[in-house]
Amino acid sequence: MITSASTKPLQRSACRWSVGSLTYTSVGLITLSAWLLFGDLAYMLRERSAAPVAQLMLKQYNASDLVTGLFLVTIPQAMIFLVGPVISYWSDRHRGRWGRRIPFLLLPTPFVSLAMIGLGFSPLIGAELHHWLGASEETKSTSILLMMTLFWTIFEIGVVISNSVFNGLVNDVVPREWLGRFYGMFRAVGLAVGMIFNYQIIGKVEQNYTAFFVGVGLLYGLGFSLMCFRVKEGQYPPPLPREPGTYALQGALRDYYRDCLSQRYYIWVFCFIGLSTATFLPVNTFAIYAAKSYGMSMETYGKYLVATFACSFALSIPIGWLVDRFHAIRVGQVSLMLYGSLSLICYFLMNDQQSFGFALLAHGIVSGIYWTGTAAIGQLLYPQLKFAQFAAAAGLFQALFSMLLAPILGMALDQLGNNYRYTFLAGSLMAFASVAVGWKVHRHWQENGGQSAYVAPGQ
Repeated sequence: MITSASTKPLQRSACRWSVGSLTYTSVGLITLSAWLLFGDLAYMLRERSAAPVAQLMLKQYNASDLVTGLFLVTIPQAMIFLVGPVISYWSDRHRGRWGRRIPFLLLPTPFVSLAMIGLGFSPLIGAELHHWLGASEETKSTSILLMMTLFWTIFEIGVVISNSVFNGLVNDVVPREWLGRFYGMFRAVGLAVGMIFNYQIIGKVEQNYTAFFVGVGLLYGLGFSLMCFRVKEGQYPPPLPREPGTYALQGALRDYYRDCLSQRYYIWVFCFIGLSTATFLPVNTFAIYAAKSYGMSMETYGKYLVATFACSFALSIPIGWLVDRFHAIRVGQVSLMLYGSLSLICYFLMNDQQSFGFALLAHGIVSGIYWTGTAAIGQLLYPQLKFAQFAAAAGLFQALFSMLLAPILGMALDQLGNNYRYTFLAGSLMAFASVAVGWKVHRHWQENGGQSAYVAPGQ
């Protein structure tokens, strides 16, 4: 059960756990877990399925690689830069009857659902619009792609808002000593959805786009809304006084960048998160091309992916326990060192389909350890009252590293004769660079109290 208490440092006594003004018994903590995991199931159903199905649709309607890149990468990253900072800032400062996170999660949910349904009907709507305008048959696909882009943009705006705020909700309602295990359970849910989708569904969606998007859109809207109504936030201290006009876009952005980028410690944290998450991008981006270059069928490739998901699923709860025991920064550092070493070995030994399969398994399993082990890193490092805007700042660094790395790596591979062994070399080098940056973060973290007494600067 959940009761209220005065705002005080996190504490645990007997079978009660506290975070802010919320206090949980064991039953209350289980109930909270159930509703958050239910919402995460809807969240992951959307996350794991929308992009790959949209990519198949783009190919069916003759989208070029440039259009595909703009659609799947540029639009989402642009929304992160434009929407993420403002929404996270407003959410951190908002005080209301429903809390400071729930309103920002609940409001965009129907728009995301409707946008997904719209994506499913884009071919029909685009064709009808094309016919109404009296355009030539040769440009019919262009009308459909434009309609898809409209609904995808609406979809991504809602996704960026929910991504910016959902982790903030977890941060506000989950006791600190349970964060690692909570995120371990979240990872398990996401991996289970990924296994089911890749093994059972993705091969059947090419002829059933409309039914798929309508179904997922409705399930997401229902599941995520129900979580918002059932999870209750506590009481928060009043926000710091703001200057007149702060809630305007310019004022929000000014205060946002001043808060997040004025301390060197957090710049190191953001660089570590941005660089380490980009570490896995070389292999992830070109894995399908690498599989084809070694003669691996897509059916076999898919089975390797399911195997990596299964391993990550089995490890998710133990890794979550390790995070609670040793901290996310340490688990992340160990996983990056392991990834860098294995990727370097794979670079030298990979020369046929079998060795590529081993490399793909190693990549998937160790990167899964990293993602599970660092899922709660923001909750453990950022100021609590400004968590969402700091998480959004880290997202900007992630987007920046990814946007810079992808074209550089692509041009390098073109010059190297499309030898995809080099993606493992690139991942190895980036992993060791991330370890170096992470060491700097770890040192500052210890200076600010470390495992037993950490206090976030600017708290």
